[in-house]
Amino acid sequence: MLPRIDDRNRKWWTLGAVSFSLFMIMLDNTIVNVALPSIGRGLDMSVSQLEWVVNAYTLAFAVLMLTGGTLADLYGRRLVFQVGLATFTLSSLACGLASNSETLIASRAVQGAGAALMMPATLSIISAAFPREERGTAIGIWAGVSGSALAIGPLLGGLLTEHVGWNWVFFVNVPVGTAAFIGAFVLIVETRGGGERHLDLPGLLTSATGLLALTYALIEANSRGWGSPLIVALLGVAAAALVAFVLIERAERRPMLDLRLFANRTFAGANIAALLVSLAMFGIFFFVSLYMQNILRYSPVHAGVVFLPMTFLVVLSAPLAGRLTDRIGPRWPIAVGMALLALALLSFSRLGVHARFVDMLPGMLVGGLGMGCSMGPMTAAALSTISVERAGVASSVLTTARQVGGTLGIAVMGAIVAAAETVPAADPRFALQFVEGFGNALEAGAVIALTGAVLSAFLIRRVDGPPVSLEVAGAGRGGPLPATEAPAVGVPDPVRDHELIVR
Repeated sequence: MLPRIDDRNRKWWTLGAVSFSLFMIMLDNTIVNVALPSIGRGLDMSVSQLEWVVNAYTLAFAVLMLTGGTLADLYGRRLVFQVGLATFTLSSLACGLASNSETLIASRAVQGAGAALMMPATLSIISAAFPREERGTAIGIWAGVSGSALAIGPLLGGLLTEHVGWNWVFFVNVPVGTAAFIGAFVLIVETRGGGERHLDLPGLLTSATGLLALTYALIEANSRGWGSPLIVALLGVAAAALVAFVLIERAERRPMLDLRLFANRTFAGANIAALLVSLAMFGIFFFVSLYMQNILRYSPVHAGVVFLPMTFLVVLSAPLAGRLTDRIGPRWPIAVGMALLALALLSFSRLGVHARFVDMLPGMLVGGLGMGCSMGPMTAAALSTISVERAGVASSVLTTARQVGGTLGIAVMGAIVAAAETVPAADPRFALQFVEGFGNALEAGAVIALTGAVLSAFLIRRVDGPPVSLEVAGAGRGGPLPATEAPAVGVPDPVRDHELIVR
């Protein structure tokens, strides 16, 4: 017999169930990286094959994100969330049992697909469960869980790899995923988007093609060269497919993604901030982790321990930033958070070949505070501008921006680091050249994060009233209401009133 949940407390139980699953998704973004050398030895994999253990997950995650949000709004948030959760859990088991590189890479791709179904649904479930005045706090907790999982991943991955075996970085998801699946069934109430819905297949195909080509090009650009025929062709395909997607969505009566969302400064600003903050965050997690292990010769566990102060501050500050967002709006928490990230990147860029923990601590503390301040409020800003029935699509757009930003950050910063390296890794001069490139890359990341802070302060506004429901505004073409559908005088007009409440 299922336990009875008090309806007044159900929203918090729902947040707990969603956060439990989110922790597993985000943990998988970083836990695998420290296990790659052991995986390579265990399955006799080449360096390029090991890269695809990471890339297969990243590709599937980025490409299917928008599809996952659309399906959640169309068929039910809890249903799609549980399908993604089951897919992720079973593919994690397959990864741990893999006996060759092909099976592992294919299972990682399926794992990414499961995560793409789950991730947008987590935010849309939270939006449906919480009233506007509490949503910032809820999303702040969501962001704290997300950031802490990213930071804890290297430490947990190192412990499991060194003391149990690389398979357990995947096996750990199985009991967690099983418990989360049962919890979702008991605790989460099913919701879906309102209004007339259909599956926008041309939109799905063109968006998936464009994101696939773009993400693959960014992943392969540094190894193949940005001017190589394949990369140029992929970027061309990405541009053509995404332009086709825009044209299809403009003409579609019930589009998968209503492009008028981007006419809202707050929604557009939140997505720009998400892309830029992910670029900066991945610069910290990816390149600082490489620096500690390759230059300072830290073990995976030691490197993970160094990230713990950052983890602590993310967990501490994200819920507080969410509560602050409920009171004053998201603009200044986002802007201040991104400015702090810029300072953290500048701090890391000054590290040398003999840095100590005390030298890295200021960057860890400031970076953790910056992530905690910015991650939740930018999500709350994006979701505050639209009605709950479109929360799945909106959250998937935001998550896609984050994923593309992270991939772009690794590609661009990686190119800057590589430009400074003229000798092989075995050469004694390599460490000095890596540190030079490392510093240049993080300085570029700091400029980008600071630009994001300025844009956030300029674009993002507080929304105090009910968000606009785009279904009211007609057939998804972006034009005005037909004369026969215009609101009568004295009748509230959600589109008009929305302009009055955004300040």
